[in-house]
Amino acid sequence: MSTAPGDFHVYDTTLRDGAQQEGLNLSVADKLTIAKQLDGLGVGYIEGGWPGANPKDTEFFRRAQTELDLRHARLAAFGATRRAGMKAADDPLVAALRDSGAGVVTLVAKAHDRHVELALRTTLEENLAMVRDTVEHLRAEGQRVFLDAEHFFDGYRDNRDYSLEVLRVAAEAGAEVAALCDTNGGMLPPWVADVVADVIATTGVRVGIHCHNDTGCAVANTLAAVDAGATHVQGTLNGYGERTGNADLVSVVANLELKLGRQVLPTGHLKEATRIAHAVAEVTNFPPASRQPYVGHSAFAHKAGLHASAIKVDPNLYQHMDPLLVGNDMRLLVSDMAGRASIELKGRELGFELGDDRDLVTRITNRVKDLESSGYTFEAADASFELLLLEEVEGARPSYVDVESWRVITDSEPGGEAVSEATIKLRAGDARIITTAEGNGPVNALDQALREAIGQAYPEVAKFELIDYKVRILDQGHGTDAVTRVLIETSDGAGSWVTVGVGHNVIEASWGALLDAVTFGLRRHGEQPQ
Repeated sequence: MSTAPGDFHVYDTTLRDGAQQEGLNLSVADKLTIAKQLDGLGVGYIEGGWPGANPKDTEFFRRAQTELDLRHARLAAFGATRRAGMKAADDPLVAALRDSGAGVVTLVAKAHDRHVELALRTTLEENLAMVRDTVEHLRAEGQRVFLDAEHFFDGYRDNRDYSLEVLRVAAEAGAEVAALCDTNGGMLPPWVADVVADVIATTGVRVGIHCHNDTGCAVANTLAAVDAGATHVQGTLNGYGERTGNADLVSVVANLELKLGRQVLPTGHLKEATRIAHAVAEVTNFPPASRQPYVGHSAFAHKAGLHASAIKVDPNLYQHMDPLLVGNDMRLLVSDMAGRASIELKGRELGFELGDDRDLVTRITNRVKDLESSGYTFEAADASFELLLLEEVEGARPSYVDVESWRVITDSEPGGEAVSEATIKLRAGDARIITTAEGNGPVNALDQALREAIGQAYPEVAKFELIDYKVRILDQGHGTDAVTRVLIETSDGAGSWVTVGVGHNVIEASWGALLDAVTFGLRRHGEQPQ
C-alpha cells in the first residue's frame, strides 16, 4: 500500500453517504446527473452507492455502464465484507459488488472490537477472516479494493492493537487504501493527527480519512489527517450526510490547493466549484447554506461601511482570496451600515458611476439609511436598490403604468376553501385598463391581476414568474399592527431578481414588492415606457 509520488485521491461519497441526509431522496436519474457534475469538478472517485443492498443503487450501476461517460473519475461501488460463516464467493452481496461493473470497490469493515462482538455478533478472529477473504476474492476478480475502517478512531481508543490488525490484514490481502472513519464524528484535529501518524508509522499502510461533522470539525479533521500523512480524502458536496453531515469536499480541496499549495484536482477545475455546488443543490433541493465557505452566496459578501472603504482601495484587504478562484464573486451589500464607499461600489457593480458626485452619494446613503430604519432591506433586494438609484440619478424611476387603485377581497364559506379576488385599475399609454383575477390567496390574486393588466400593454410580462416569497414581521411586540416586510423573487427564465416592499399589512407590502418586480423586469427586457 505504498503511495506513488504525487498520487492523491479525492473521493466523493455524495451519492452514498451524502444521500443519507434527512429529507434527501435521490432518484436514479438524479444520481446520474450528480455524477456527471462531480466528474466535471475533477474528483478522482465517485462512490455510486451500495449495489445489492437496494434496487435503486443496483439500477444506478446498471445504467451507469451505458449512460455515464466519466472523463476524470472512476466509479466505486460500496459494500460490506462477507457475512460470518460463509465464503466471500458465495455471499450474494459480495456478488453484487463483483457484478456492478465498478472498477473500484470500497469495503466497509468493523475496526472496533465492541462493534464486531455486539453488532456483527461474531468473534474478532472471524471478522479478520471476513476482511481477508473478501478483499482477496474481489482482487482475484480484477477489482481494486479500498477499505473503510468503520468506527476506527473509537476502536483505536478501546483496543488499538486490534484496530491496527484490521488494517494490516486488509493491506496484506490487497487493499490499496485504508480509510480511517470517524463514523460518530466526535474527533478533534490534534487527536486525528496523532492517530494517523501512529497508524502510518506502525503499519505502513496507505491511509485515507473519512470524517463526519458532529463536532463541526470534519474539514479541519480531514486537513489534520492529510498533514499527518493521509493521501486519500473522502467527503460530500455541500457537506451532505447523516446527522450534521460529512466533510464538505469543496472546502477540503480548496484548502488543500489554495492554502497548502497541493494540487489535488485537474488544473482549472476548482474554478467550477461554485457552479457545480449550486447545480447539485438544484437536483437535491437542498441549497448550499448562504454562509458556506468558498461557494456560499454570502462567502464574499461585504456589508460594513468600513470594509467597503478598504475594498475600494484593495479587495484583498477584507478577503482571504480571490473568489474567482472557486468560481464565486464578491458582493457589496447595501444596508443601514453602508457608508459612502459601499454605495459607490454597489452602484458601480450595477453600472452606475457615482464617485464624482459627492452630494449624490451622500443623498443616496442617507436615503438608504432612512428607508432601512423604517423596515426596508436592500442587502437582499438588488432590484429595488437599482430602481432607487435610477430615481436619484435620473430624477425618476421608469414608470410603465399609472395605477389608479387596487383592492383584494377574500371570500370563505364554512367547510370550503377561501378564494381571493383582486381588482386593479391602471393606465398604460392612452389606455385605461381594469382587470380582475382570482388566486389561492390575496397576494397570488394581486400578482395575477397585475400581470394580466400590464401584459395588455407589455406582453413581455408573460415571461415573469414569482418563484419565492418571504414575509418578515418587524417590531413583533406591536402584534397584528406591526410593520411587515416582504421579499419577492421573480424569474424570467434566464435569471431572477429580488424586490422589497414594506407596509402596515402584508398585502400593502406585497403590492410594493410586486410593482417593483414588474418595473425592474420590464426595464431588464429593454421595454420603453409608453
